Amino acid sequence: MLVRRAQSSLFVAAIVALSAGCNDKAVEPSAADAAPPAAGLSQEQAARTLAKVGDRVITLGDFAATLERMDQFDRLRYQTKERRKELLDEIIDVELLAAEARRRGLDKQPETEEAIRQILRDAILADARKGLPAPGEIPATEVRAYYEAHAEEFREPERRRVAAIVLSDKKTAERVLKDATKIKTAAEWGELFYKHSVTAAKTKDPGASVDLAGDLGVVGAPDDPRGKNPKIPESIRAAVFKIGSVGSVLDEIVEADGRFYVVRMNGITAAHNRTLPEADRSIRVKLLQQKMQEREKALEAELKKKFAVEIDDAALAKVKLPEGVKPFEGKDPGPWALPGYTPPGQEAADGGAGDAGAP
Repeated sequence: MLVRRAQSSLFVAAIVALSAGCNDKAVEPSAADAAPPAAGLSQEQAARTLAKVGDRVITLGDFAATLERMDQFDRLRYQTKERRKELLDEIIDVELLAAEARRRGLDKQPETEEAIRQILRDAILADARKGLPAPGEIPATEVRAYYEAHAEEFREPERRRVAAIVLSDKKTAERVLKDATKIKTAAEWGELFYKHSVTAAKTKDPGASVDLAGDLGVVGAPDDPRGKNPKIPESIRAAVFKIGSVGSVLDEIVEADGRFYVVRMNGITAAHNRTLPEADRSIRVKLLQQKMQEREKALEAELKKKFAVEIDDAALAKVKLPEGVKPFEGKDPGPWALPGYTPPGQEAADGGAGDAGAP
């Protein structure tokens, strides 16, 4: 049976195998570029033929390299002669499928060629990053030097967590505001939110926390360039900094984007300077990222010497965006819009202040 459950590394091998039929001109690999055989095999052992599929030879080195790419626990499955024969059968199946794909011309399809380029890109970058230290292996002196040279990065301004009851008309908002300014507990705020806010779910989740009812997120002061939050309008951001204490409601309606907001401050993180121990982990990660970027830039510069690069700026200027795609208008949404970005002062794993106002 040709199609069976195979290791992901075999599928990668199949896609790369498709590139064997490509006519792209490439720089011939030097002896220094050649990787040593896998699993400690000698060159003679690695070259030993295990199987042939058409004109493709599968060597002992190919087989060992497939095993070496596997997760260590998956590798344990292939300890017996019978299971290793099964793995060889899977490799042969991949070669058969790749050969048929080439025969049908699938290796010439733009999406296939792009997939191959992406796989090869990831492979060369992974190779360039070999030998880099783990974050914990970066010397403490290097971490301290970064901390002292970038002191401003570790001065954390005040952060506030904002919640809001959102309404579609001003009269209703003013009536709700009167009730909201009288509440004393988070539970009362939650009941008011679920009763009136247009952003409340039609059916209240029994497990939902009333403490976070209407929560919009965390913001910094209006004059803090790092304090933006793409989910919170600027007028709401300014409004929460007019409130005197956690749990209080602003005594005025705030209008934003055609809606009317009753604004409450749900939490606060006071301004503070992060200590070196608090910032240690994030600094190590940043230093490692810098080292990776340096390796990649060096590799890019080296490759530009090997391969001629030409850019047609006139043609690039004529490229049109597909319909429905709007060009960037220069409005900076702030770093909080970036996937995986943790606002300064919120890196609880680093021993920092944690999530502002979190219960």
